[in-house]
Amino acid sequence: MSLPKLPLSGITVVSLEQAVAAPYATRQLADLGARVIKVERPGDGDFARRYDTTVHGHSSYFVWLNRSKESLTLDLKDPRGLEILHRLLDGADVFVQNLAPGATDRLGLGTDALAERYPRLIPCTISGYGTDGPWADRKSYDLLVQCQTGLVSLTGTPGEPARVGISVADIAAGMYAYTGVLTALYTRATTGTAHAVEVSLFEALAEWMSQPANYTRYGGSQPPRLGTQHATIAPYGAFTAADGKDVLFSIQNEREWAALCAEFLEDPGLAEDPRFATGSDRVAHRDAINAIVAERCARSGAAEILKDLEAIGIACAGVNDVAAFLDHPVLAARGRWREVGVPGATVQALLPPADLAGLPARMDPVPAVGEHTEAILRQLGRTGDDIEALRADGVV
Repeated sequence: MSLPKLPLSGITVVSLEQAVAAPYATRQLADLGARVIKVERPGDGDFARRYDTTVHGHSSYFVWLNRSKESLTLDLKDPRGLEILHRLLDGADVFVQNLAPGATDRLGLGTDALAERYPRLIPCTISGYGTDGPWADRKSYDLLVQCQTGLVSLTGTPGEPARVGISVADIAAGMYAYTGVLTALYTRATTGTAHAVEVSLFEALAEWMSQPANYTRYGGSQPPRLGTQHATIAPYGAFTAADGKDVLFSIQNEREWAALCAEFLEDPGLAEDPRFATGSDRVAHRDAINAIVAERCARSGAAEILKDLEAIGIACAGVNDVAAFLDHPVLAARGRWREVGVPGATVQALLPPADLAGLPARMDPVPAVGEHTEAILRQLGRTGDDIEALRADGVV
């Protein structure tokens, strides 16, 4: 029995991508069935291949971001390599790039040039700070953008700021590039017009900073760094149980606050205490509340605390490390892990988060550098001798 077609079957994406943001966007397009041709430098390829060697000798980043793609190596500074890229673009639907500022313009691959030559092509540019404006020529990477948007100033403890532990700016930009391309494909299908897509890491993460921006602009000061606690809700955060394990919970409304006081803290009168009458009052007296909750948690083990909180309808959880996350019962029971091939081995990878009823998930292998170069060139009409000559000259 043949498998149903995936939503983006028949769509071809050509990507000059590196690092995280663009590969994350194109991997999600590949998840939906698009053919993604990843153009890499001859030899080493995408430098993210060498970020680490922890996954059977491969980079943990690269394995995450590049399944279900084809790898083509091209030297785009050689006119022959650039000509091959143009042959691909002539039949492509989407072109994604996140090269250094100005690099694609110097190659004649800027948005305007592409629109004139390939009117049905959807170009997608991912930059650090936008393609115009005072910072257009600046290189960027994830932590720089975390710093520039103020995210680092919100993350950590009162004594020390911290970076977010994942590539949050890259992920934000990759998500907006992905949804932007999907929107552009839909618009082209319904109107016939191909719109270029542009996303910057800075503006993607700036959108995610909107709540603390509102808080700061209209409240007069920015939210404080509070570790696992919340700037505008109390009690909210991790508390240590008698067995040394941490339990996290939050109170979202007055019903939960009353239940916590009566059933968990065993002091119904606290709900009527004027210091704690409203959410804002509880935030203002956070230290007093935290001391009461901490004393109560210190009298019970983590499992007992979680059971008690769940019984009165308060959302709660233990604080996992990554090893515990890997063994999470929800991922196991819902069958979210799949085997994916990498050169020389297989790895466990999570299914895409969005399940489409009746459609299988695409979980094809992660390519080796240049693994598909010969096959792609033959599809473009190149002969074996021609391919060998290009390889000998370092073009592919």
